[in-house]
Amino acid sequence: MFEQFDLDSELLACVKELGYKKPTSIQELVIPKAMTGKDILASAPTGTGKTAAFLLPIAQHLLDYPRTKPGFPRVLILTPTRELAIQIGQDSENMTKLAKIKTGVITGGINYGSHDDILNSTTDILVATPGRLLEYIENEQFDAREVEILILDEADRMLDMGFRETINRIVGEARWRKQTMLFSATLEGAGVIRFAKEVLTEPEFLTSNPSRKEKAKIHQWLHIADDSQHKVNLLLNILKQQEVERAVVFANKRETVQYLSGKLYAEELPCVWLEGKMLQDKRNKAIERFKRGEIKVLVATDVASRGLDIDDISHVINFDLPRKVDIYIHRIGRTGRAGAKGTAISLVEAHDMPVVAKIERYQNERLPRRIIEELRPKHKEARVTSRKAKVKLTTAQKKAKAKKQTKKKLKRVNAKS
Repeated sequence: MFEQFDLDSELLACVKELGYKKPTSIQELVIPKAMTGKDILASAPTGTGKTAAFLLPIAQHLLDYPRTKPGFPRVLILTPTRELAIQIGQDSENMTKLAKIKTGVITGGINYGSHDDILNSTTDILVATPGRLLEYIENEQFDAREVEILILDEADRMLDMGFRETINRIVGEARWRKQTMLFSATLEGAGVIRFAKEVLTEPEFLTSNPSRKEKAKIHQWLHIADDSQHKVNLLLNILKQQEVERAVVFANKRETVQYLSGKLYAEELPCVWLEGKMLQDKRNKAIERFKRGEIKVLVATDVASRGLDIDDISHVINFDLPRKVDIYIHRIGRTGRAGAKGTAISLVEAHDMPVVAKIERYQNERLPRRIIEELRPKHKEARVTSRKAKVKLTTAQKKAKAKKQTKKKLKRVNAKS
């Protein structure tokens, strides 16, 4: 129960009102350590309650050490995308509404004047995307010296998106902070760990092993496609199936998103879409229509693979397979959230098979191949040999292997420094 964490009654009442009954595994690990003031490096699968794991301890810190004078935010949360920033902002307001803690959100894509209230009045928690916040710092409209706790959420994605230098500059501006927490859905590659070593001081390394109830039950398979038109036909067939209640379709390019949106409307399949150059108010409206169930299909680039916090997405469809395994993991994590069942389908051409092999190696299992009889491919699958993909490991072996690999990465990074 959440009472074990010694949270104030206002926070416990909000938690109860939100319907949280029992802490998830990542919350069990992070909250007690975070409340001691230690730096945190945490990894947890998407959809397992990571946001509450850092919001509750920072809210408790603000209650334990009340503000003595007006000023800039005492807690700064950096996120890679606007959608994720907005979602965390909403979660923070819901979780602290009885505690008189003020949350603000700053993102790009919004008129600069919209942030005047946050910049010119007292705000306790600020959720921001790095680019716009750095602009305000450089223009001396925001002062990060009052930040006591810094949260870097989905750090791996921020690094992938090229924010390393921007984040380093913000981290430098907040150098008087007392605590830093870095969260990542995956720790693939040495990049995140090396970056963590630069910004964290003697951190607690926490990796959650979600319970069976928390784990995403995602059924994954792929369809072999001869060419892009074949993929379109497969997509249309899948989206017309009755079991597809709410679906996110991912494409790698904004031009493909626009092309697919037109195709869906031509087939009387209404959809909304998201891509990087959309104005923020249009993006917000698209997501709201999708959330409310007015439209059952969202077509998007990877701008939506993070921060799209909707519990009942039944299907994720990769029209284009991403180039990196971690992006694939984040995409399919939009379905099967909070222990619900979900389906992830990938439409794969011959040139995608090396990525398929990487995904299979990472997951230690082969992705099933399925065929829609009337759209049977003419060409055979392009084979990519992958002995590791055929190895079946037990759950315990997988956990032990992951832990061993992470320790090796940390040891290599420490040796080089």
